Amino acid sequence: MPEGGRRLPLPDVVDPVTRSRMMAGIRGKNTRPELAIRKRLHALGYRYRLHPGDVPGKPDFVLPRYRAAVFVHGCFWHGHDCALFRIPGTRTDFWRSKIESNRARDVRVAMNLGAAHWRQLTIWECSFRGRGSITLEKVIDETVRWLASSEPTYEIRGTL
Repeated sequence: MPEGGRRLPLPDVVDPVTRSRMMAGIRGKNTRPELAIRKRLHALGYRYRLHPGDVPGKPDFVLPRYRAAVFVHGCFWHGHDCALFRIPGTRTDFWRSKIESNRARDVRVAMNLGAAHWRQLTIWECSFRGRGSITLEKVIDETVRWLASSEPTYEIRGTL
């Protein structure tokens, strides 16, 4: 790793047209991890609302009974400090700016949720993918434990 502990950007391995098509196909709602979590929680008797516009940040889903907002974040899009995040080698300035604005929005949303008395759970993509991933059951166990607690915020991530 270079001096300062930062990973160098990698050059893109596909042409710009292919990359554009690939990026356009990435879903923002109802992702596989989100669906898996929702399905398992529903089977356990938890009830939720999807993408409510009246809750700050329009979470992936909320559990009104627990006043809990749940976000399932992609490590790349939110600049998570894990092995799954790396700035692309092409259009580096654009991606740095995009990811920094996403991070700033995440901070604003967290503040607005707290001010509106909502608790916040963030489940990171690295908890499902990559070297340090954990099982879906572990993610669900952690989610259920957090829901029963009074902790205002919590993050579930892969192991480092």
